Amino acid sequence: MSRRLGFFTRLLDKVPAKQRYQLATEQIQHAERCGFDNAWIAQHHFHQDEGGLPSPLVFLAHVAAQTRTIRLGTAIITLPMENALRVAEDAAVLDLLADGRLEIGLGSGGTPDSFLPFGLTFAERGAAFADHLHTLLSAWRGDSLGHPDNHLYPAAPQLAGRVWIATFSTEGAIRAAQGGHGLMLSRTQPRPAGQPELPLDALQNPLIDAYLAALPAGIAPRILASRTAFVADSDRYARQVAEPGIRQQAAQYRGELRGERFDDLLAQFDAHVGGIDQVQHSLAQDSALARVTDISFQVHSVEPSHADTLRSIELIAQHLAPALRVAGEPHRRIS
Repeated sequence: MSRRLGFFTRLLDKVPAKQRYQLATEQIQHAERCGFDNAWIAQHHFHQDEGGLPSPLVFLAHVAAQTRTIRLGTAIITLPMENALRVAEDAAVLDLLADGRLEIGLGSGGTPDSFLPFGLTFAERGAAFADHLHTLLSAWRGDSLGHPDNHLYPAAPQLAGRVWIATFSTEGAIRAAQGGHGLMLSRTQPRPAGQPELPLDALQNPLIDAYLAALPAGIAPRILASRTAFVADSDRYARQVAEPGIRQQAAQYRGELRGERFDDLLAQFDAHVGGIDQVQHSLAQDSALARVTDISFQVHSVEPSHADTLRSIELIAQHLAPALRVAGEPHRRIS
C-alpha cells in the first residue's frame, strides 16, 4: 500500500479575502504539479485570523475547475452549523463537476462563539452533529426525503463512502469506525491536565487503536494525520521565517506554555520546521505517522510568504515524499 500525501491550506495569508483565495488556489495547483494526492481546506465562520473560509464547497468548486487530478477535501465542514440536505446537494453537484475527486471531512466544531448565530449552543453541537450526519448519509444513500418521491438529485451514493470524521477522543474514533468512515487526526491537540509534555503520538496512537479495533470486517481503514511542516533550503532560513508566526501564536496562550525558547514553542505546537534533514528526522520521531494511510501537511501556525509555502511544497514532494509514501497496512500497537 502506498501512503497518500496531501497539502492542507488554512487560507491565513495577511491579504484581502479575494487574494487569500487566489493564493490558496495557486498553492493547490502547485501541490498537484508536484504530485500531491490530496488538497484539504478548513471551514471557519466569522474569524478571519482563524481560517478565513466559511464556504469550503464553493471554494472547492472554483479549485476543481482549475485542477485535473488532485483530490479535493474538506477538513472540516462544521456540520452542526449546516443544513445537512444542502450539504448533501452541494457536495453531490461538486463531486460531479470535479469528476469524482471530492472527499468529505466532517466535525462538530471547536470555536464556541461561532455557534450562537446558527441557533445552537456549544453544548448542543454533539447531538446536532449526529442528527445532521444521519440526514447527510441518508440523502447520499438514496433514501426518500420527507416524501416517497423525494430523492437526492443528482444521486451521489459514492459520497457515503468518502466521509472522514475528525475527533480528539477514542469515543469519536470508535464511532467513525463503526460507521465505516475515515478517521481524521489533527496537527495538534490539547494535552491532558498534568501531562503538558506528552507527545502528540502518545495521544493519537490510542485513537488509532480504538478505530482499528472497532472497524467492521471487510472495511479498509482510512486514517489521515495532519501535521504542521515547513521545509526550507536551510535550517537557519526555515527558523528565521517561522519564528515570528510561532511567537505570535504563543502570545495568545500566554501563561499556558512552558518556556519561551523557540524550540520549546515548536515542540508545544507540534511544528516540524527546518531544512530537509531536520524535518525528516523530526517526522520520524512521530510513531503515529507509520500507522496512517494519509498524511496532510500544512504550514499553519508558521506564517511563511506565498513563495516560501510553494518552496516548502516542492521540498516535501522532492525529498520527503518518497520515504513517507512507503507504508504497510495500519496495525494495532502491541504493548
